[in-house]
Amino acid sequence: MDFVSLVIGLASGAAGGNVAGKVMNSGMGTLGRSITGIVGGTGLAAVTQMLGIGGVADPTAGGSIDIMSILSGLVSGGVGGGILTAILGKVMGK
Repeated sequence: MDFVSLVIGLASGAAGGNVAGKVMNSGMGTLGRSITGIVGGTGLAAVTQMLGIGGVADPTAGGSIDIMSILSGLVSGGVGGGILTAILGKVMGK
C-alpha cells in the first residue's frame, strides 16, 4: 500500500466511521468513532488493494496519480470504516 492510498484510507475511514456512528446514535463519541473508522477503513482499503479489486498505482507511470486508486480508496475506506463502527456501535450499545 503506497502512502497516498494509506492517507486516503485513513481519512475516508474516519469520515465513514463518524457518519455511521452519528446515524446509529452510538455512544462511542467522536474520537471513538474516528479511531474505529480509521481501523476499518484502512483495513478494507488494504484488503481490496491486495485482492486487486481497486485501482493500483502503476510504478512505471512516472509517479502520476491514478484516479481509480483514489476513488477505490475513498469508497473502500468509507465503507470499511462505516461497517466496523456500526458493528462496534451495536455491540457497545447492548
